[in-house]
Amino acid sequence: MIIDKTKPILITGGAGFIGYHLTRKLLVQDYQIIAYDNLNDYYDTNLKIARLAELQNFPKFKFVKGDVADFTLIKDLFEQNQFDIIINLAAQAGVRYSIENPRSYIESNIIGFFNILECCRYYPVKHLVYASSSSVYGANKKTPFSVDDRVDNPVSLYAATKKSNELMAYTYSHLYQIPATGLRFFTVYGPYGRPDMAYFLFTKKILNNEPIEIFNNGNMYRDFTYIDDVVDALVNIIPKTPYPDENSVKHKVYNIGNNRPVKLMDFIETLEECLGKKAVKKFLPMQKGDVYITYADVDELINDFNFKPNTSIKIGLRKFVDWYKEYYS
Repeated sequence: MIIDKTKPILITGGAGFIGYHLTRKLLVQDYQIIAYDNLNDYYDTNLKIARLAELQNFPKFKFVKGDVADFTLIKDLFEQNQFDIIINLAAQAGVRYSIENPRSYIESNIIGFFNILECCRYYPVKHLVYASSSSVYGANKKTPFSVDDRVDNPVSLYAATKKSNELMAYTYSHLYQIPATGLRFFTVYGPYGRPDMAYFLFTKKILNNEPIEIFNNGNMYRDFTYIDDVVDALVNIIPKTPYPDENSVKHKVYNIGNNRPVKLMDFIETLEECLGKKAVKKFLPMQKGDVYITYADVDELINDFNFKPNTSIKIGLRKFVDWYKEYYS
């Protein structure tokens, strides 16, 4: 598919971590971007505002403040712009927070995504790309996690909403011929990242001489995926709609992960090396909603796009730490 650069691309969650980096990459490539975000206070809004300030330097960038749960606002946006490409990254994120505040996940991840699908139905688009999550694999014992694995046992409401998104997208693809691609992201990290994530919290606490909380006594593995690899995967995926499946439905799901899980204690040791400082460690039991390992099988990504994330944890963490020290100086 050749993307018409005279039409804007809509990126929901455009002030978010992945949204910011993807928007910047596409703006550099001379695309028009409308970023839509509610700028909620789940984490420090100053970081979101700083991301937007960077993007405002591009003449083809436009920001619209709004919530995906607001159907009227979303519908008006679709009506006014004739989008060909929709990238839905807006969501209430975080596994542990879904235990404390489940309603926000239903409003943003279920109702909000339903609103996006309804607009794609009434204002047909050429490709809907949406964020899922590695959390859908729950406590699966088989590794690496394949997109062909059953994902019927989520261990958090966040994971359940992301699995619901995949089912909803497939149904709308089937009923209304909406080409759609879902992306199961695996522990994305990097500059301008989310302050609620472990690597960000660890960095702050190590520098402030505060103890870091290490769950399951550090006996966990994560498939850490550097943000630039995620963006490169998206840039490859956006112009290519899925081939019809055996039911003639244009819908497909991919894992976006590094395919190299890292033990949490090794990750912390690498972070300590980058910071030049040892952490004060507080070991705790496994938290509700957490999983022992995430590990992406990316064969489908390689087969369809000849692409595989490959940034090592040492390089990725070094880039993050350099950014963190400059940003918070």
